[in-house]
Amino acid sequence: MRILTNCCALFTLVSFAAAAYPHSHPSLPAFFQQSSPSRTRSVFSRLRDGLIRSIWSIPSCTAERGATNIKFDSTPPSTLLARYGGDVVLRFAINSPQEAAALTEAVHILFLDVWEFNADWVDIRLAKDVVPSLLGLLPPSLQHAHTPLMHDLAQAIFESYPSLTIEDPSPPAHDGNHPFSPVLHTIPGTDETNIFFRNYQPLSVIIPWMRLLRSLFPTHVRMINVGISYEGRDIPALRVGVHPSKAETPSSPRKTIIITGGSHAREWISTSTVNYIAYSFITAYGKSKEITRLLEEFDWVFIPTMNPDGYVYTWETDRLWRKNRQQTSLRFCRGVDLDHAYSFQWDHDSSAANNPCSESFAGEGPFQGVEARRFSNWARNETVNNNVTIVAFVDLHSYSQQILYPYSYTCSKAPPSLENLEELAIGLAKAIRTTKGEEYIVTAACEGSVELKDQQDKKFWPRIESGGGSALDWFYHELNVKYSYQIKLRDTGGYGFLLPSKNIVPTGLEAFNAIKYMGHFLLGNKGIEGAEESRDASAALGAEMQGDDDDDNEEANIELRRRQRR
Repeated sequence: MRILTNCCALFTLVSFAAAAYPHSHPSLPAFFQQSSPSRTRSVFSRLRDGLIRSIWSIPSCTAERGATNIKFDSTPPSTLLARYGGDVVLRFAINSPQEAAALTEAVHILFLDVWEFNADWVDIRLAKDVVPSLLGLLPPSLQHAHTPLMHDLAQAIFESYPSLTIEDPSPPAHDGNHPFSPVLHTIPGTDETNIFFRNYQPLSVIIPWMRLLRSLFPTHVRMINVGISYEGRDIPALRVGVHPSKAETPSSPRKTIIITGGSHAREWISTSTVNYIAYSFITAYGKSKEITRLLEEFDWVFIPTMNPDGYVYTWETDRLWRKNRQQTSLRFCRGVDLDHAYSFQWDHDSSAANNPCSESFAGEGPFQGVEARRFSNWARNETVNNNVTIVAFVDLHSYSQQILYPYSYTCSKAPPSLENLEELAIGLAKAIRTTKGEEYIVTAACEGSVELKDQQDKKFWPRIESGGGSALDWFYHELNVKYSYQIKLRDTGGYGFLLPSKNIVPTGLEAFNAIKYMGHFLLGNKGIEGAEESRDASAALGAEMQGDDDDDNEEANIELRRRQRR
């Protein structure tokens, strides 16, 4: 069952998604139009496009026998232009407490969407015709201290959705002698790779993909639910791990590492990265001693989207939706920010806590966010009733390339295990940097929302956004998870939440190497033992996912030697 041809394996995953949900395909955002094919397509490309048409319920268009090609217009449709055509994203450089206070107040007055912030800058999305009003509320020093990051937001949103056609040269005919393999390689002579990670995927594809992984790898993969969303959707997860002991009940609590993504619906790269890490662990079991040991020593729980309702909404209605979709006290302002909805140091004093229209609305009380409450109940139940010890928690977000550790709610109090948190965080950043050269900043989570400028006098700047009620702090303080982190993935503002899909694999590989480092660290290796094998495995995986044919040649050589021994 695990023997699949190199490329048809992922076709099976995607087609299984279409078959499993024949009446619940996502509404294809009305962005896409068909045109006549311009040239004959390869068999592989026709199969791919046929599967995508099936998933999206797109009618077929054929101009010549054997040729199928679907294209998009290169400009956003009127519906998207109407919503975002007049919007821009501006970055403000902050240099004084007075500037921070003024910008914070202006954001709350005008109900602006703060995309990201750190100790030096704040990114804000707003309509072009609101820019004069914003600048009028700011001191003179800020009125010229901003630069545009995105001039055409509607076009950037349009381009973030999957493309149904991918330019590729017509490949030579496949000779049928390519060896079978349980892993997913590139077909020699083509540019086709793992199509699941070629684009961002909707929830109606992700869930069947998870189910198929469970079916393909039953020895070490289980699919579970960690809660139910406000609109009644499962919050799915993959629990990955093996128990070498034959005893049915482990004598000691099972050490568990939780990796989550998608708390904020628009952060698609976080969801795809959780899937990439899970897939990399699952498919390396039994082939990599390093990964096999990590799956024997720990259970790994991968939760691609903590906010399934919001994630679906970003695909069907509003690409930049952030919160969940539950009703609030104001009928026309839906949603709670799940990353501010946890009970530990929930902030009821901030203006966002009292404003359901705010993008960071924390609810009217702790755990009002349905998904946050149910996930926390699941996690506590695991530790109390299911013989589980959660040893690490990693919450993936975007963007700004930061590795954040507790506390988020304040900078005036240091976490008890600060030295250990910083040591591992620095190792995670190094593992990322040695993968693709990307720099991730290591800092306390509080410093993005309230900066400590003077260490001696303990002078704090005003908060751009409340840091209370975070999942990061709740797991660290309430469940005593010693190693709790929030990692903000690529990029640093060039695309923001609209990171192009070509970054899915590189970002996933960086995060995969960081999580492997964490596993070694928790084993007591401090990320040192097994480093050589880790680098070799990472290189092999990167080659596999990005089109390296060396593995195919090696498999052919193995098959030749096997036949010679007959």
